[in-house]
Amino acid sequence: MAQYLSDSMDTQDLLADGSEYLTQNYARAPFVLQSGKGMWLYDTEGKAYLDFVAGIAVNAFGYADEGLIDTIRQASLGLWHISNLYHNAPQIALAKALIEKSGMKQVFFCNSGAEANEAALKFARKVAYQQHQTERTKTIVFSNAFHGRTFGVLSLTPREKYQKPFAPLLSNVEVLPFNDIDALHQAISNDVTAVFIEPIQGEGGINIADAPFLQTLRELCNQHGVILVFDEVQCGMARTGELFAHEYAGVKPDILTLAKPLGAGLPIGATLVNECVAQAIEYGDHGSTFAGGSLVTTVAYEVLQRLSEPTFLEHVRVTGQYLLEKLQQLTSPHVVAVRGRGLMCALELDVAVQPLVSRGYEHGLLMVSAGANIIRFVPPLIVETSHIDHMVSILQTLLNELD
Repeated sequence: MAQYLSDSMDTQDLLADGSEYLTQNYARAPFVLQSGKGMWLYDTEGKAYLDFVAGIAVNAFGYADEGLIDTIRQASLGLWHISNLYHNAPQIALAKALIEKSGMKQVFFCNSGAEANEAALKFARKVAYQQHQTERTKTIVFSNAFHGRTFGVLSLTPREKYQKPFAPLLSNVEVLPFNDIDALHQAISNDVTAVFIEPIQGEGGINIADAPFLQTLRELCNQHGVILVFDEVQCGMARTGELFAHEYAGVKPDILTLAKPLGAGLPIGATLVNECVAQAIEYGDHGSTFAGGSLVTTVAYEVLQRLSEPTFLEHVRVTGQYLLEKLQQLTSPHVVAVRGRGLMCALELDVAVQPLVSRGYEHGLLMVSAGANIIRFVPPLIVETSHIDHMVSILQTLLNELD
């Protein structure tokens, strides 16, 4: 192990070992990242990369944040794991803070966004079971949705390339067009268990749900007794300049799922439920051996407090607007659209974007796609306008090379 941690380990040897010993389910970049500071990452050969990926919208405070390092150092001196057979104080403190800030009732902790959505799927089913409504078997999702890759929520992620090799999946899932109010009226009825929606779709291309659409969805779910789930695994936790992404619509879900930035890189997910759902959950309904441990919840509590600060949220809104405007100023015949909210933006092109992402590596820039033709920008929330200027300059050069 010490050899792998050594600066002298040859990069090509590391890449060769990775190819041999890791399952090949990721198309990883052709370098090995080793360290980071602020907005920058450095590989084993010392090359610097400006990061507009943030570990896929995870690393809210970038890299080597001194406050988080101190928090982790102190937390590591305590109990790392005791399981959920016993209480631990940091878990309770984090739960209380999340509930007070969200207006929900209770929270279940897990280890990832997919797990948070799996819990939401089970909890919605449990409400129907407890109410003796066995006719409620349908789950509604939306075009371009992404709710995870574990088996249950893979069924709610309507993309053939993800689903086809693992069929048959869960049955009775209906896919509606995103932002189509008429489709809501036609589909939501008393046979629906739950509706899952991302207020802002991440993997689907940074598509923003219209406020009237979410408001109508809330009204119809109320009317038919349907559990409404907001998946904010990617768009939540200050990413949009509001602590919770759905705040712009003025409605609340029955279940809210969170993950990515909550642990700032440590594995944690959270499924927040309202009183109706909380009352349906009983001993043994769900569980997780590792979830809610004192180390990760201590860090998540610190993250939540910092993300909630008004000045921090204002920073996200200001820099997010700047990012959107700078993307709109890009000149290329290949630009189809620019959209986003806060520090969650998209550049849609009429060509495949992966070659641009790969060329970005040569210029010291990390970007990530959201589908074949969309570049997604989800930088650390500490990004400054100077970083945005530098990124856009590189991106304009890459676009010019397409002509």
